[in-house]
Amino acid sequence: MKRLQDLLDDVRAIEIVGGNPEVASLEYDSRRVERGGCFFAIRGTASDGHNYITSATERGASVVVCQELPAEVSPEVAYVVVEDSNVAMAAMAAAFYDHPTLELKLVGVTGTNGKTTTATLLYDMFMAMGYNAGLISTVVYRIGKRSIHSTHTTPDAIRLNAMMREMVDEGCDYCFMEVSSHAAAQHRIDNLHFTGALFTNLTHDHLDYHGTYKEYIRAKKSFFDALDTNAWAVVNIDDRNGEVMLQNCKAHCYRISLRSMADYRTKIVEMMPDGMQLTMDGKEVWVKFTGRFNAYNLTTVYAAATLLGIDPIEVLTTLSMLQPVAGRFETITATDRTMAIVDYAHTPDALENVLQTIEEIRSDEQRLIVVCGCGGDRDRTKRPEMAKIAVEHATTAIFTSDNPRTESPEAILDDMVAGVEGATNYLRISDRREAIRTAAMLAKARDIILIAGKGHEDYQIVGTEKHHFDDREEIRSAFDATHNK
Repeated sequence: MKRLQDLLDDVRAIEIVGGNPEVASLEYDSRRVERGGCFFAIRGTASDGHNYITSATERGASVVVCQELPAEVSPEVAYVVVEDSNVAMAAMAAAFYDHPTLELKLVGVTGTNGKTTTATLLYDMFMAMGYNAGLISTVVYRIGKRSIHSTHTTPDAIRLNAMMREMVDEGCDYCFMEVSSHAAAQHRIDNLHFTGALFTNLTHDHLDYHGTYKEYIRAKKSFFDALDTNAWAVVNIDDRNGEVMLQNCKAHCYRISLRSMADYRTKIVEMMPDGMQLTMDGKEVWVKFTGRFNAYNLTTVYAAATLLGIDPIEVLTTLSMLQPVAGRFETITATDRTMAIVDYAHTPDALENVLQTIEEIRSDEQRLIVVCGCGGDRDRTKRPEMAKIAVEHATTAIFTSDNPRTESPEAILDDMVAGVEGATNYLRISDRREAIRTAAMLAKARDIILIAGKGHEDYQIVGTEKHHFDDREEIRSAFDATHNK
């Protein structure tokens, strides 16, 4: 319980109407407001929270934070008028939960691809070394060993601060979190104190939200621009946007590379289906990961861990024991050695990276069948690109549904097929289960099947409904019917 004025130190209020009530909770969904709560009227892409102010006050809100006063104000409610309710919510959430990130070593990971793997491996590493840590990722949120269902890559500012307060109270010293471009643009990470920031890469994604690639870059860069002089930043300079992230960055800056001189450099010595031999920072290590993209992720993890003060040899020893993240180049092998790879690749660059890795580890005799789709109600421009990449690498590509949402699956496939004019090595099967079964039937012993796009997800969104669907379950079932004899 806090007094309103105690929450406004970092808020630029245009006007305050009413008194200084006690605030029992924070909420931006009027349906969840409780008596004595503070309601934030957020202007979103789908709805405007200002339309629900009356509903919030009727449910007992004692404070309303808004960008425009309602026509009628209640004498029992305090109204705080601000320029941006998202900015105010982040500041007030940090104050309400007593600024938990001042008591944690918080490391944020941003980029188009590799965020989940990098954040999760850091969490796994520090837990394996005996530290207590938290994790905020696309797949799951963790407070120590306790798991919480993940709803967003980066949750809203209220939930972020609430979880980090729990982490502190439960003895966590570290927190590793994914920082999405949406979170940066919507000020969800404002008022968090970051010890370090990591940049993996930047490619085509989320233009349905940001509008232009320039705005997408700007959202990512804002994370680095906000770091203070006590923080550190690590970027991948093999990506042309790595140096862009460091422009005007006040933090201590470090660079990783697989191709040129850098603060942290890695060389791939040998690559196999079940792992790689790496020379990392001048020392050799065998890891249970494969693919150039994973070499980048592991180098970033190594850099972050050493900058957090861990001995390099202990870091390498622990790296050698870590397991791949669920749904990220996850392999499932049938009894006849037909291999399925389930991967979250849902951008052109991620799909290209996975396919290039497969090319490096497969023999000339092994055929490659690629099952992929594109999400509905999302960036349409990447659909033909992904289809083109698939047919360029695959013996046979099967275009199918991902999460069609409110779009017609066939219309999505039309967009994909537009990118492969003249190609003959593809099928279109909108039913994802049938597409996976077809891939298994087409595959012969020792062939490779890539099932891309959903990775760890155990659901499919059709319309506005979530239905249980797990690519890993589906390919195991298909293997049982076709290859596990």
